Amino acid sequence: MEITAALVKELRDRSGVGMMECKKALVETGGNIDKAFDYLRKAGAAKALKKEGREAKEGVVLSYIHPGAKLGVLLELNCETDFVAKTDDFVNLGNDIAMHIAATDPLAVSSDNISNEIIEKEKEIYTEQAKKTNKPAEIIEKMVEGRLKKFFKENVLMEQDFVKDPNKTIKDIITDTVGKLGENIVITRFKRFQLGENS
Repeated sequence: MEITAALVKELRDRSGVGMMECKKALVETGGNIDKAFDYLRKAGAAKALKKEGREAKEGVVLSYIHPGAKLGVLLELNCETDFVAKTDDFVNLGNDIAMHIAATDPLAVSSDNISNEIIEKEKEIYTEQAKKTNKPAEIIEKMVEGRLKKFFKENVLMEQDFVKDPNKTIKDIITDTVGKLGENIVITRFKRFQLGENS
């Protein structure tokens, strides 16, 4: 199949990746635009993995105020250079994440940021619930493990399904943007404020 300029442009518009990489992806996938898009996403994930350890000291502090002004979020999103921090893709990512935080109220950025006290309390609750099933100890252990995974999926920002696209997690949308912008991106911290809540 001939890889036309229009096809390359369509993939570029959809993915935000450079023309040469789009053309290469189309060649690799025989001109199938959906497969080429997946190919680029996988390549982006591989790039993101390589950039993961790099220092991210630049970035922005973004705010999101929910309509009605009773709920707001402050988010620090970091990248490697001031140049990338000023791009629309980076700022839009930050806005999307801040809006997501307002909607889902996560406990922490990653599971490492959740205190052992909270984890132990959850384990205790799940163990008590599982014991009521009268199943063997090893099954109870697996049940507790499964419920703890679900707890992290629901309460840890990086593991949550993105509210605008539940087929992707927050980690996935960051990985996609890292692939597009070529820099490590890190959510450093956030704070969610709701009128009448004390914390």
